[in-house]
Amino acid sequence: TLNTQTKNPLTTMAATPESTADTTKQGGGGDDQILSYQPLAENSAVSANPHIPSVTASAVLGESESMPDDHPICKGHDFNTSASSSKDDPSQLDAIMQSMLNTGFQATNVGKAVNEIHRMRKWRLSDTPWKEGDDETLRDPNLRSKIRARIFFAYTSNQISCGQREVIKFLVQHKMVDVIVTTAGGIEEDIIKCFEPTYMGDFKLPGKELRKKGINRIGNLLVPNKNYCKFEDWMAPLISKMHDEQDEKWMEQAKLLVSNEGADEEEPIKPFSYTPSEFIARMGKEINNEESVLYWANKNDIPVFCPALTDGSVGDMIYFHSYKRPGFTLDIARDIRRINDLSVQSYGTGQIIIGGGLVKHHTCNANLMRNGADYSVYINTGHEFDGSDGGASPDEAISWGKIRITADPVKVCADATIVFPLIVSQTFAKDVEEWKESTKDCICWLPDGTV
Repeated sequence: TLNTQTKNPLTTMAATPESTADTTKQGGGGDDQILSYQPLAENSAVSANPHIPSVTASAVLGESESMPDDHPICKGHDFNTSASSSKDDPSQLDAIMQSMLNTGFQATNVGKAVNEIHRMRKWRLSDTPWKEGDDETLRDPNLRSKIRARIFFAYTSNQISCGQREVIKFLVQHKMVDVIVTTAGGIEEDIIKCFEPTYMGDFKLPGKELRKKGINRIGNLLVPNKNYCKFEDWMAPLISKMHDEQDEKWMEQAKLLVSNEGADEEEPIKPFSYTPSEFIARMGKEINNEESVLYWANKNDIPVFCPALTDGSVGDMIYFHSYKRPGFTLDIARDIRRINDLSVQSYGTGQIIIGGGLVKHHTCNANLMRNGADYSVYINTGHEFDGSDGGASPDEAISWGKIRITADPVKVCADATIVFPLIVSQTFAKDVEEWKESTKDCICWLPDGTV
């Protein structure tokens, strides 16, 4: 039989401050606890209503703390304010972009990414006051004002496959980034587009039929096989030429060793090999085409790192070459030394990483060598539920020391072909000439610690 003396828990379980706090903690409330679940006062008209269980009244209609007066309000762009503007008026785009910060969701993260890029470009060592114990050669305020952050820029190959190539070329052409990390496709497809275009297609075009026609699909883009054939016709002679140069250098070194002229204990002769970044620079020089990202990277002395250079058509060419003439080598060890040194030899660093996988980890790992990047922007659609590095959040990178604990990194979870051109429109594209003027005497590292 039921105990008729048992009280109805719905009418007697009044929320207390203690129970509220426990509930908030278990529910994963934010660290700032901006809003707090408060019980209703006993004399409240709602609490006094016998038809509403008190626990329900407290849960649904509990008092909230007042928001700070200066707390941002969610508000998007009002097109009524720009209805009279010309359709070609660039200020309309600026107004939309400025409103994103307070629009919410990923629009807010786009706004934060714009601000983070502004900060990494604006930073100067003079922003950090010199203190006792610091390098004496860096004491001069004028010198400190000429030292800027080194900007690492990484992107996956699909960004070159699509129209993002032109946006990337703009950044490299105007020397707005200092170090590039990409994949094999990001190298070869830049060169291929100098010979033949990539065409628009559709995500739903059947692979079976495309294969019969010799057409390769990249999402909703199409690349005919003949594009790669033209790349091979250009690439194969270049590999042979560089192989000749390698063997010639080896022969010179061998003669020095035999004659004992190269027997220097302090600086012994090291067997010569090109590095992947030197190989890529040579590709940029030989293509001699202003539409190419690699052309501008070589012209502006911006190193392009690709630790998986053989993972694509370039690798195919090297593989084919090895059957005709074995012995061509690329020294990846010198490249890892080079990119890590570029990170370590920086007083401040920023990183903009489009996509995940190899380019994301390689860039972050280089910044780990200096205890993390000072400024970071990720743009990708990866999620962290599977533990992948590609989907890992900036906060996970902080735990590894790849981003500094004092940093305020941003991740935009979106298709980069949509958001990155918008971000560039509000940052790099805003001040091309001003950037060149303000950075012409700037450095990222004081060589050998001397003025």
